[in-house]
Order: sequence, then C-alpha cells, then structure tokens
Amino acid sequence: MTSPATDNRRPIVPVRYLDGHRLSRALRAGMLNVIADQERLNRINVFPVPDGDTGTNLALMMRTMIGALTRQSNAHAGKTLITAADAALDGARGNSGAILAQFLQGLCDSAAEYPMMNTRQFSKAVANGAEYAAQALQDPVDGTILTVLRDYSDAVANWCEKQAGPDFVALLHHGLERARQSLANTPKQLEVLRKAGVVDAGGQGFVDLLQGIHDFVASGSLRQHPDLPEIEDYEPGSGAGEVEDLKYRYCTECMVNGTQIDRRKLREQISELGNSMVIAGTHSKVKIHIHVNHPQEVFECAGKFGRVSASKADDMHKQQLSSHARGKVAVIADSAADIPDDQFEKLNIHMVPVQLHFGNRTYLDKVSITSEEFLALLESHPEHPQTSQPAPGDFRRQFQFLCSHYAEVISISVTGAGSGTYQAALAAARRLPGKSITCIDSRNISIGEGLVAMYAAECAQAGLDGDRLVRAIEDIIPKTHAYALLGDIEYTVRGGRISRRVKQVAGLLRISPIITAARDGKVTVAGFLPGRTGLVRKFHRFACRKMKPGKIYRVVVGHVGCPERANRLLKSLLKSRPDLHSVHLAEVGSGIACHGGPGTLALGIQEYDLQPGDGGADRQSPADEQNGL
Repeated sequence: MTSPATDNRRPIVPVRYLDGHRLSRALRAGMLNVIADQERLNRINVFPVPDGDTGTNLALMMRTMIGALTRQSNAHAGKTLITAADAALDGARGNSGAILAQFLQGLCDSAAEYPMMNTRQFSKAVANGAEYAAQALQDPVDGTILTVLRDYSDAVANWCEKQAGPDFVALLHHGLERARQSLANTPKQLEVLRKAGVVDAGGQGFVDLLQGIHDFVASGSLRQHPDLPEIEDYEPGSGAGEVEDLKYRYCTECMVNGTQIDRRKLREQISELGNSMVIAGTHSKVKIHIHVNHPQEVFECAGKFGRVSASKADDMHKQQLSSHARGKVAVIADSAADIPDDQFEKLNIHMVPVQLHFGNRTYLDKVSITSEEFLALLESHPEHPQTSQPAPGDFRRQFQFLCSHYAEVISISVTGAGSGTYQAALAAARRLPGKSITCIDSRNISIGEGLVAMYAAECAQAGLDGDRLVRAIEDIIPKTHAYALLGDIEYTVRGGRISRRVKQVAGLLRISPIITAARDGKVTVAGFLPGRTGLVRKFHRFACRKMKPGKIYRVVVGHVGCPERANRLLKSLLKSRPDLHSVHLAEVGSGIACHGGPGTLALGIQEYDLQPGDGGADRQSPADEQNGL
C-alpha cells in the first residue's frame, strides 16, 4: 500500500538548509497529507486493537499542530520544532500519536538551538527522535510505526555518511524510499497485519507525513503556504481485521503537568495497570497512553506526579464494533442518558461522558467511575459534586471516528433547557462540514433521554435513515417521559435546585416531590406523594395514571442504590399492566443521583405503538418488525 500519488519533480537548485519558515511550511504540508489519508488509515487499523481510529487520532493531532505552527510563525528552526513538539504532545491521541509526539520531542531536543538546520543536523535530530520514541514504549514490537521510524533514521544517517553535498531534497527522497520499503515489510513482521492483508496504520501515517514533506520541499515553493490536498471520497465501510475479545477495554490518556516529573518512576507505576503503554513528553509535561479496564486508576496514579488534565477513555470494544459495522447509522448519546446495560450493548449505542467533579478530583461519568462508586462518594465526600458538559472537542473526536465508519450519525442530548450539552454537540458538528451529523435535543432527562436513544438505535437497525429517521425520533420525544421520586431532598438543596426553605416546607407537610422534564425540556416538579411510607405503592399508582388505556408502552425502572424498591415497582407495573411492550431495570447515573441522593426511584415511560416516521396508528415497533413479531 502506498501513499497518495504525488509529483516527484526535482528542483534545479538543491535545498541546502531549512530555517523556521521553511520547516514550518514543509511540516504543515506533511500534516495535511496525513489528514487527507484519514479514512484509509482508519480502515487498515488492526494493531494493537482493530478499533479503526488511527486515522481520526492522527488527523486530530495534525490539526492541533497546524494551528500552533500557523499562529506561532518563527524564522528560527529550533523554535519552530519546539512549537511543533509541544503542540504534538497536546494533540497526541492513540498509540501511534503518542509515539509520533515523542519522536518530535526527540527531534526538538536535538535541534532546539539551531536557527537553521543542515542535513547532518537533521540526521542527528531524527536519530534522537527515533531513540526517544523507542524509549517511550513499554513493550516495543517490530512491524509498527516504531520500526518504520528506526529504518527511516538509519537511512538518513547512511545517506549523510556517504554524500558530500548538503541537499535536503536528495536526503528526504532517500529516507522516504526506505520508509516505504520498511512499511511494505510490516506484514511480514506482524502476523495480524499479514492475516488482514494490510500494512501498519501508524507506519502508513508516518510515511504519509514524510511524503508530504518531501513533495513540498521538492516541488512546492518554500515561500508559499501549502494548500490542503484533495481528499479522496471514501465511502464508510468495514475495517480490516476481526473483532477480538479484549483483555483491556479502555484506551486511556491524560496529560500530566509538573516540575521535574520522574518519568521512569511514572512509567513503572503506570505499566502495572494495563498494556500498550506509551509515555511521551518532557520533565514538565507528560502524555500518558495506556489500555486498561479501570481508567480512574491511571488518572489517580498520574495525579501523584503532577496536575492531571485532558483525561479521556475511549471504549475500544465499541470502536471495534463500529469499525466492523454493517449499518448505515450510528447513534450516540451523552452519559446523562440512563440506558439498561443489555440494551446499550445490544443496540450498539455510543457515549460521550459528562465530567464529574468532587472538589479538585475529576471523573469521566460511567467510564472512570461507576454508579456504585459515585454513590459512595456522594454520601461520604464533604463537597457536593458538580457536573460539566462534554467539551465540543470530545464530541468532535467521537463524530469524526463514527463518520469514518457510518454514513450518518445521530446525536441525542440531555435536555438543552438544563444543560449546554446539546449546544456543545451542535458546535462540534458545525466544525465538520460535509459530514452527515444530526444533533437532537431529547428535551428529556435520565431514563427519558435513554429511551429516546434506544428508539433511535432501533429505528436505525430497522433500516431507517435520513429525514425519515429524524422524523421518527422527533415523533417519539413528546411520547417519552421520565419521572424521579427523590430519595432525599437535602441533595437537591445542596445542588442548588431548590432552596432550603422549600425543603423545610416539604418536611412540615410530609410530602415527597417527583421531578420531570416538561414539554419544553425544563426540569420541573411533576407532583408530590403524601406521607413517608408506602412510597413505592404510591409511585406505582402515579405511573399508572400516566399511561393511557389501550396504548402500548415501554417502561424502564431506575434506582439510586435501592434495587429492592425498584424491583417491587417493576413487579407492580407488570401486574397492573401486563400489556407492556417491555420492562427494563437500570441503575440511575449522576444526573439524577446528585440531586435525589440514595433511595431515589426513577421511571421512564415511552408510548410504543407507532410505525417510525409514519402518522398511522396501531403499527408495530421497529424492534418488533425486526424480530418478526
């Protein structure tokens, strides 16, 4: 597999040096070439995990670097490399991205003092970068980007030893040819590549970078800024390789900022938590990449060495399923949506985690902290938790990945009347022009948002797409409702949702409030239950009044640390409404738990008797049609 075709014409006058401006333009040309090959890199990504995201990760990293180099123009070559290396560390994602960031850090450390760089200085810097990259890995494996880096470094060094003239064009051409050969050899070194019939995706990304740099230096004007190359129109499709049973589920990353960070000790402690570890950076800023099952352990360990930021944990199991998907539409929701575990897996719904803050500790909702762990902290921590919406960058990263494997993406968000999550999703979608991404405000909370996402995924699996799918989702939203019987109103007061005086009045009257999202999405009080006893029975009667006779409903019962009460409510509903389409049990997440506390019961009700996208009544659900019911 080779890089996109390019013009290899050689200029008459050799390029004898690279100053900061020349280097910046050449680097940006290489980065744009990587971005242009994003879709193919995703498709050939099979090692270390066939999760189909190498292209997306490298493209995001390249965009970060291009932005930094564009903003910070400098005639000094060494300072330009410092800018590039620092931006690479900030933007690095995934295994290959972290390795490439460390390579650039080595390049920078070797050449930081040079205002202009000749071929021999460049060769030494490349050798230093290759050594840095090798040291960053826990268990180096042949047949990867690391091998291509090493072979490129050796080729550049050999050329400098044998050639008298300092010509960057000839040097880059020689190095590129050797890198191509090394890349072509990767399937012979890694069985998983040979079996899938592909080369290493990270290695291909590095060759793309070299190709763009070479072609710009050889054929482009070094006084001009590189243009964005034409991007091939790839149809989303299945990735190479096979779906694997993963030993570790989460691709976990974070940045650590500190003073004199002991990278050796950090590497030793982090390496015990998982595999595919890469530690990149300097003594003051380190990027950690590792595959683990418990991301919070990584963040807590990293916190011993400095301030942790830019935490993320991608679900590689979900990514594998997506990279081998056969459907046209991906459905993604934020973690405020409470979805039964079996339905989340069955319907292949994707998730962007909300951030949770207990004092100065930050967690990724439902990723680095479970519902049980959240509840334990809620009861014991002196500070009430704060939640913050996912950043637009979190949505953008997920959208880019999903768009490389699906023709269409549907994003379901918690009510926009109570959160900025919907706006964050919209902002991310607008930054990806040409992609089919539809952001929908569920105008609901918790289980209600979850039911909307479930219905959207069922419609997608039944073959709906485009306007018909969006219309079906919009039709189901006003027929979907969530109610939460608060366990302890004290938590609502701590969260600032109601005043302490209201709590005192509720206590005097011995009433328990039920909250819901109104038609406009605003969270409001749906009613009160009298007394302090028999609340499950009273909530059951409340629920039955919300369901019309003759209509078919799907119900989800949720709870915060009170599964026995939830099961009693579920059994009562089944007894009184045997015609329910389905009933599910779910643990309620932080969105409701932090305002209702332990003992909170939640109920999601969805009218379920219309053909999606059609106004006709008495039709089967998309799930029923698919199951032949």
